[in-house]
Amino acid sequence: MCQKLFVIGLSLLLLSCQKQSGNSNQATLTLGAYTVPKEAYQQKIIPAFQKYWFAKTGQQVKFQESYIASGAQSRAIVAGFEADVAALSLEKDIARLQDVGLVTHNWKNNACKGFVTRSIVVMAVRKGNPLNIKTWQDVTNKGIQVLYPNPKTSGGAMWDINAIYGAGLKYSEIRGGKPNEEEAALLLKKIQKNVKVMDKSGRASVTTFENGIGDVLVTYENEVLARIKQGKEMDIIIPDATVLIENPIAVVDQNVEKHKNRAVAEAFVEFSVTEESQRAFSEFGFRSVLDQIAREFSDSYPEPALLFDIEYLGGWNSVHKNIYGPDGVWTLIIKELADE
Repeated sequence: MCQKLFVIGLSLLLLSCQKQSGNSNQATLTLGAYTVPKEAYQQKIIPAFQKYWFAKTGQQVKFQESYIASGAQSRAIVAGFEADVAALSLEKDIARLQDVGLVTHNWKNNACKGFVTRSIVVMAVRKGNPLNIKTWQDVTNKGIQVLYPNPKTSGGAMWDINAIYGAGLKYSEIRGGKPNEEEAALLLKKIQKNVKVMDKSGRASVTTFENGIGDVLVTYENEVLARIKQGKEMDIIIPDATVLIENPIAVVDQNVEKHKNRAVAEAFVEFSVTEESQRAFSEFGFRSVLDQIAREFSDSYPEPALLFDIEYLGGWNSVHKNIYGPDGVWTLIIKELADE
């Protein structure tokens, strides 16, 4: 169903573009994205879309691209970076654009609910797993050096922290019949105490780990799979309890109106969730938002036993208040550790 609706949408957008483009044989599209899917966009998605669009309309599409941490990218767009399409890590980063009137349409009103890729939070360890890391509890051991980015700048960091805190809730739920927030906070505090470096983005954390710093890297599954594919010396550990990551994409209404390129921007968003694009994302380590592609790659992406989504934590509004707000769990943990 998702695929059929997007095919219909693309056909309508093509007709719209032909009416709007007139004699112009080139359009420029600015993509503001978070760092993690950079290679997928540059090596597969963008070239495929350019060929597709030219074959259908005779119009060439030139891309201008920016890849930085999701929160920083969202704030840059608010500050004036004129991205036509925002492909970010967190739903809340799109909401930031909505709050200032940059995104005015209901970006979630489509068959895939506005999401373009999925992943999970995993751990990367040194080749051969010399410290025998298997669970989140192992990461709390004394002397373990942990890496993940700073949630003040990185959407990936929020996913990482959400995974740890949510895992704590899951573990306590199994033992006691219901989630225990104190136990979850304690797990997060023990791991945060072992964090050696908090970089600005998930990609920067991966680079730090590749440079030999740290024992455990908490990051997106696709980041680790990509490095292993490149021959990097690391292993992947999929925790039994972790969070399902869903990454949004949206047209930035105010900017496409200014640039008069709405049709091609909307077509690119639609194209990103076609089977061709979703297969390409899957080849770069992402889990597909299309069921048929997810099934095609199911052997490569096993489902953790205690997988949960953001709604298990109350949704993003609750997460931002209860975990990252002034009195949030992570905020208080940082203060407590600073005083120790």
